[in-house]
Amino acid sequence: MKTPRELKVKPIRNGTVIDHITANKALHVLKILGLPSKEAAVTIAMNVKSAHIGAKDIVKIEGRELQSREVDKIALIAPNATINIVREYEIVGKGKVKLLNNVNGLLICPNPNCITNTNEPVISKFHVIDTEPLMLRCYYCERIMNNKDMETQFKQN
Repeated sequence: MKTPRELKVKPIRNGTVIDHITANKALHVLKILGLPSKEAAVTIAMNVKSAHIGAKDIVKIEGRELQSREVDKIALIAPNATINIVREYEIVGKGKVKLLNNVNGLLICPNPNCITNTNEPVISKFHVIDTEPLMLRCYYCERIMNNKDMETQFKQN
């Protein structure tokens, strides 16, 4: 009987590993981070078995450490994700994403008539009204945004 050959994912030398991403959300995480790009090699594992959450996704980004604004965006898509900073093949920093009570300047309000979608110099603001499932309310027009809306409403910057 032939034994299946085990394939291993190469460890990254420097960069970021995003673990415990909600299953099937890795591609959304890549989109909000502007990946893939020519500057960073990316490895994705989707629907990996997990003893804690059943199934999860993992994203490894070689040569890039995330900014706090990017981590805040990930918290909206994958509120249980962990961020590991890797330097010289060693984890030098580990933390969980934290969902903020107010989300400012990260999302575009889905209401086309909202003042944030005009030429006025107004930064979008949302208040978290529920976490399971995630629901936000626009500070200006009071439009409710759910998790599905958020996947397409991130500001690109």
